[in-house]
Amino acid sequence: MKYTNPIILSDYSDPDVIRYKDNFYLVASSFNHTPILPILKSKNLVNWKILRYAKEELPFEKYNDVYHGEGVWAPAIRYHDGMFYIIVPYPDQGIYIYRTNDIENGEFEVNKLIEAKGIIDPCPIWDNGKCYLVCGFAKSRIGFNSCLGMYEVSNDLKEVKSDYKIIFDGHNTQPTIEGPKIYKKNDYYYILAPAGSVKTGWQVALRSKNIYGPYEEKIVLSQQDSPINGPHQGALVDLLDGRDVFIHFQDLKAYGRVCHLEPVKWVNDWPLIGEVRDELIAGSPVLSHDYFIDIKSNYKIESSDNFKNKLSLMWQTPANKTKEFYKFDNGLVLYNMKVSEYIYNRLNLYPFSLLTKLLYESFTIKAKAKLNLVNESDITGLMYMGMEYAYIAVERLNNKNYLVIKKGSFNNEDITIYKEEYNDCDIVFNLKYIKPDIYKLGVNGKYFKEKYYAKAGRWIGGKIGIFSMGLEDGGYVTYSSFETRVIKNERK
Repeated sequence: MKYTNPIILSDYSDPDVIRYKDNFYLVASSFNHTPILPILKSKNLVNWKILRYAKEELPFEKYNDVYHGEGVWAPAIRYHDGMFYIIVPYPDQGIYIYRTNDIENGEFEVNKLIEAKGIIDPCPIWDNGKCYLVCGFAKSRIGFNSCLGMYEVSNDLKEVKSDYKIIFDGHNTQPTIEGPKIYKKNDYYYILAPAGSVKTGWQVALRSKNIYGPYEEKIVLSQQDSPINGPHQGALVDLLDGRDVFIHFQDLKAYGRVCHLEPVKWVNDWPLIGEVRDELIAGSPVLSHDYFIDIKSNYKIESSDNFKNKLSLMWQTPANKTKEFYKFDNGLVLYNMKVSEYIYNRLNLYPFSLLTKLLYESFTIKAKAKLNLVNESDITGLMYMGMEYAYIAVERLNNKNYLVIKKGSFNNEDITIYKEEYNDCDIVFNLKYIKPDIYKLGVNGKYFKEKYYAKAGRWIGGKIGIFSMGLEDGGYVTYSSFETRVIKNERK
């Protein structure tokens, strides 16, 4: 039985993965989107489902508003001494620790470990009764990058024992090294980290018998003649039978940072990753491979919602949920949340949108709604959201409803490019996404001719979403379903 990469064709950026008994758990960056810290589960490393989120909100009042690309960056997940830890960098605030003794159902306790700007990509290791934390550095916050640092911290990750020491300087050989994950095998400490860049870089392994170095270095995975660019940040995962595998992300533009699964071959105490053609050089990413765990699984990531009493885990919002903006009453009732004219004209800054990730190469969306727009400028619709975006909506103007298409970008206010009167209270908003990165908008099963070119968001892929807002309180819209259908699924 073979799988095809990517194993997750969806934006789960900066994946870190652990095995606990016979289950695998993956965490990923969530940036400014809430709930935060998605936790995915798999039985076989190929089929995954969203298990839960660690917390409902970002722990800073700042994120009551939308700040694209900020928030949760590149977490790590570890299990030690009966406790699961998620180590979370907030690049402008510091390192926070989320812990629970039950990864599937337990409440996460949170504490601040390090208060600092620019300390990113933290990963702990417990060894000989001590705990250490390797990290990277964000030049935009701290003034430098291309280095890795090491802290000593308490075993419970509540106290810093010593400030960081630079253990590796990659300026000459591994520029922009970041995202380190640390392991110990045999007598060596190994740090696996990407270098080069997100889109054109490679994976390097560092090793040393002293945790503070000096570290030898070897590139262990690179693109070579593979169509899989990057390959970027990931996790070394041990299997029950003693083998190791590697999960990493690839930047796939509007689809986001998608996850790949690679074999690992140990050669002279170096983990060569992917297809190894010459044991003296790095491996390259595989397009497909035999399953490492021969277990059939029905796990999948949801892409549709019939809005029965609760939201699917597929949904996030781009800021903290400071107000109750929806309820369930024979469907999902979205209130037209009152905003300023500034935000009204910039949908990318609206904090009460419901957004979901792209999951298929080509697909259609149908969002069925019943309108109750009562105030001037009430508006509801279906969007594609990225650094450039477009949406189809019904807007209340001069005591009439109008079908409108608008488009915008992170740097400009939205403009209306289509407008016609719409007199029905029932509507189906449509979106058709065609690989590579082109989409159309439509209504009631008919699409407009204009094509839009899907752009990624800030550090993320594009998202599809629904929204309802206004300049006054009072109106609402009831969505009865949000349905995703695959047009052509070339993947097995």
